[in-house]
Amino acid sequence: MVGHVDHGKTTLVEAITGRWTDTHSEEIKRGITIRLGYADAEFRKCPKCPEPTCYTTKDICGNSGCGEKTVLVRKVSFVDAPGHESLMATMLSGAAIMDGALLLIAANEKCPQPQTREHLMALQIVGIKNVVIVQNKIDLVTEEEAAGNYRQIREFVKGTPYETAPVVPISAQRRINIDVLIEAIQGTIPTPARKSEAEPMMLVARSFDVNRPGTLPEKMQGGVLGGTVKQGAFAVDQGIEIRPGRRAEKAGKSLWIPIETRIVGLVTGGASVKAVSPGGSIGMLTSLDPGVVKADALAGTVVGLSGRLPPVWYELKTEVHLLERVVGAKDNLVVEPLKAGETLMLNVNSSATVGIVAELKKGTALLRLKLPVCAEAGSRVTLSRLLGSRWRLIGYGIIKA
Repeated sequence: MVGHVDHGKTTLVEAITGRWTDTHSEEIKRGITIRLGYADAEFRKCPKCPEPTCYTTKDICGNSGCGEKTVLVRKVSFVDAPGHESLMATMLSGAAIMDGALLLIAANEKCPQPQTREHLMALQIVGIKNVVIVQNKIDLVTEEEAAGNYRQIREFVKGTPYETAPVVPISAQRRINIDVLIEAIQGTIPTPARKSEAEPMMLVARSFDVNRPGTLPEKMQGGVLGGTVKQGAFAVDQGIEIRPGRRAEKAGKSLWIPIETRIVGLVTGGASVKAVSPGGSIGMLTSLDPGVVKADALAGTVVGLSGRLPPVWYELKTEVHLLERVVGAKDNLVVEPLKAGETLMLNVNSSATVGIVAELKKGTALLRLKLPVCAEAGSRVTLSRLLGSRWRLIGYGIIKA
């Protein structure tokens, strides 16, 4: 779920899944999403009703006079990404683990808003091909205003890879056209072929301590990692390695030491399972000290089998691709070339870090990282530049070995 702040992403997740993903105290107080929120849903189909009214997330068809038992079609995991401009790095971290995206655009505001433009470009950069555009809040406008907003949307995506993406008018607040949206997701975002036989790799987007204050030591549970399995499969009781790992000091220099631990439980779709494979969001319960994982301390790390993960990079040699215009800025700013010594915000897989441009050659840049990243050569790195007080998306790089 991506889009400009307050266009209804969290409300739509709740309308589909029944779960409100803003649970952080600051999120509730400020009414915006700060951290990635996860929720799962079952797409079901009534065998009697015609399309699209046959689609639902309920066990029993709710159409008037029907009441037929529905059939499970597919399980889907949703990630609610922040829309606020200052939280762009978190959104990019979420986009890296997605198979498709819903781009929300409010019908009662002019299109595009700054983060609508920024998120659309981010989806292109991280390689997401399958997108459904959701025209939300149609209950707040007249039919004529909704039609005008629709034309703005079509003009906005013209010339992009999403030019032919379906635009579905809905009201998340009033649960209008949710069945039509499910039909569009089914037709536009297929479940991709998974690399289930490859070396296991999980991208960590969240990490947290599930123990309540005052829990007795003998009843405490180990730290939890949240994210998605990119490839391969993991099973309970398996030994795992987490990279880059934990920070340590040696001879006055910082280095990161991989963490070894064991899987003690796996949760997906709200249910405990013995094994997980690619697809959907998962919770991995470990034997780690809860203090190691609390407050998303391990967000951005990569989990795999010991000694079989990609390398840890302290500096990145990247093939640089800059955009023509700065994305997200209200002014139409031209992207200037990178400068030696400047600081950039980088997103790699599910991690966010800061890189300093140490060296520039034709088409490439050497970036020294504040926090190291674990990634394969050939991975994409999004590049954002500090303009004023905000990080603005200016392009991407490809990691060179």
